[in-house]
Amino acid sequence: MSDFLIKGASLLGAEPVDLLLSDGTVAEIGSGLSAAGAEIVDADGLVALPGLVDLHTHLREPGREDAETVETGTQAAAMGGFTAVHAMANTDPVADTAGVVEQVWRLGREAGHCDVQPVGAVTVGLAGERLAELGAMADSAAKVRVFSDDGKCVSDAVLMRRALEYVKAFDGVVAQHAQEPRLTEDAQMNEGELSGRLGLRGWPAVAEEAIIARDCLLAAHVGSRLHVCHVSTAGSVEIVRWAKSKGWNVTAEACPHHLLLTDELAATYDPIYKVNPPLRSATDVEALREGLADGTIDVVATDHAPHPHEDKDCEWQAAAFGMLGLETALSVVQQTMVDTGLLTWRGVAERMSATPARIGRLSGHGRPLEVGEPANVVLYDPAFSKVVDATELASLSRNTPYVGRELPGRVVATFLRGTPTVLDGKLQ
Repeated sequence: MSDFLIKGASLLGAEPVDLLLSDGTVAEIGSGLSAAGAEIVDADGLVALPGLVDLHTHLREPGREDAETVETGTQAAAMGGFTAVHAMANTDPVADTAGVVEQVWRLGREAGHCDVQPVGAVTVGLAGERLAELGAMADSAAKVRVFSDDGKCVSDAVLMRRALEYVKAFDGVVAQHAQEPRLTEDAQMNEGELSGRLGLRGWPAVAEEAIIARDCLLAAHVGSRLHVCHVSTAGSVEIVRWAKSKGWNVTAEACPHHLLLTDELAATYDPIYKVNPPLRSATDVEALREGLADGTIDVVATDHAPHPHEDKDCEWQAAAFGMLGLETALSVVQQTMVDTGLLTWRGVAERMSATPARIGRLSGHGRPLEVGEPANVVLYDPAFSKVVDATELASLSRNTPYVGRELPGRVVATFLRGTPTVLDGKLQ
């Protein structure tokens, strides 16, 4: 393992320092450092952040390797500055047994671009009828601590209560996809004046908010941990804020696309903008930004959802829900939160590294960039700008909603335990 001496990086946006990475850890921090035999990395003008952690990534393998594989998905993660991702359970077969989560975990270790922490399904086959092998997945080599039926809601209140009770035994968390199924049957986009004008069935905000309110009450009742996936409405932000004011153990995430894009884009009928939950109004976007800034929303999570072109290159109503997110997440957060003054780079590190690692109980990640800590480091150039070209993405799929859009910043280097997975903006 080579040593790397990072020269003149702005640590969390503060004054420039040098960082020596050696034996997988941050060995030294200071000014004017030197180290015999170390590879020098010129970081003048670059921001140094701890390796990012994503709580919500769809890697598709096993079963949908035409959309993404663990290999290509973790390459995309590294290009986006992530050193760890949580792989959601809606694969084929579903990750509802110890065997499947261990398969995904081992594939991540073999790929080596970032750590892959599997998320276990809450219910068998995501069917919402009976609990999956939560304990067996927790005890497996993958040590699963996050459980979610993401893509589907655990709509049965009794089943959700049982899941919340069960995961307490091993300090797990249930991550809920908040979508009341009866209120969103055949829904296509955010419900409002625009959906009526476009002739697309509306997706009401209350379908999300009702489930979040119910589950906050259930989590408080049983004394368990609840995490709310991809919050998208102003009302949802208020409900989470209320739950936190009660001291309940509730956390929540927002996705980059919900911080930037609005439902007005549905007027193009371009399925690239079709996502679950849907893009919402400008008022909702503003509320999400404010909630992320004040800590009501704890983390940014990508909900990276790759699809092959045939699932998106079709009419809106037939198209799959979902969009890519790993490689553009930090740029969107810079544009919406940092450049607007809502967050500092220290705040970005908290919401995209430390807190998601804590929620996922992921040791070795989310640690501060201090001497003796794991050398999971991202070097980011905030002065750079680029027009997104889907053909240049590391992901196997191309369904990015930012194609042709200019975004700020780029990841120059990503180090996983001191080893570069990206250097000079290129995969290693």
